[in-house]
Amino acid sequence: MNREIHRITLLTNPAAGHGNARHAAERALAQFQRRGIDVAHLVGADPAHARRLLDDALADDTDAVVVAGGDGVISLALQALAGGDVPLGIIPAGTGNDHAREYGLPTGDPEAAADVVAQGWADTVDLGRVAHDDGSVTWFGTVMAAGFDSLVSDRVNRMRWPHGRMRYNLAMVAEISQLRLLPFRLTFDDDDPVDVALTLAAFGNTRSYGGGMLICPGADHADGLLDVTMVHSGSRTKLIRLFPTVFKGTHVDLDEVSTRRAASVRVECPGINAYADGDYVGPLPVTVSAEPAALAILRPAPNPAAQP
Repeated sequence: MNREIHRITLLTNPAAGHGNARHAAERALAQFQRRGIDVAHLVGADPAHARRLLDDALADDTDAVVVAGGDGVISLALQALAGGDVPLGIIPAGTGNDHAREYGLPTGDPEAAADVVAQGWADTVDLGRVAHDDGSVTWFGTVMAAGFDSLVSDRVNRMRWPHGRMRYNLAMVAEISQLRLLPFRLTFDDDDPVDVALTLAAFGNTRSYGGGMLICPGADHADGLLDVTMVHSGSRTKLIRLFPTVFKGTHVDLDEVSTRRAASVRVECPGINAYADGDYVGPLPVTVSAEPAALAILRPAPNPAAQP
């Protein structure tokens, strides 16, 4: 459906994309001004500050919240927008950009991304919902993962050197050297719990994470279901061979990989954390589910006739 876009809130993570987000935001801001759109530009000093600024902006009248950055700042915005009517717009400027990839948004062209927002075509999509045992809730747009992936992320977060992608690569090598099967207990919808040894489990609202890895290649962001990908092998060699196939989504055809679909999954595994949209979510156990029609997102119109 079309939305009238006259006044927006633009939230920027200046650190995203190795600092490219600030430049992308400036270019998008200029394009919005050329199109006569009023912009309230927010730059948070840290995630908590950014969230306070965003909540204050939502208390006022805004036609859309637009984020300039990567999946991390999108995740922050989702916590405020989930279940509401204010749509999300994205100026992709991160390193992964999996949300942008899912919804066909232009990357590397902030002016074109700003034009998508200005056109006002909003699609209603599902979100992932993580319910913690303490009663709190975390929302995500792409994939929640637990197991090998989260162990690598844990190690990255403990490391202080080196910087950038090399830190992640070293953490992955270290975790592969200690690879082991983990004792998961998964409860799909109302079925009986299943005890299964896994290297990792991924729960996809959308298809990709990590900058284009199609971990859940059959996921549909509007079907009210999560696609669950499970890797059963503890073999280092098999995991290394599996890795490149994830970029094509063909790993799901391997014997050591299984998949399921469910509206909700209870996920238990002692000592393991969950990550979603690339960010820390919290320790297992959690209950992860697909929340139908939880977000309006501004994306390219499906055909020229739909554009204003």
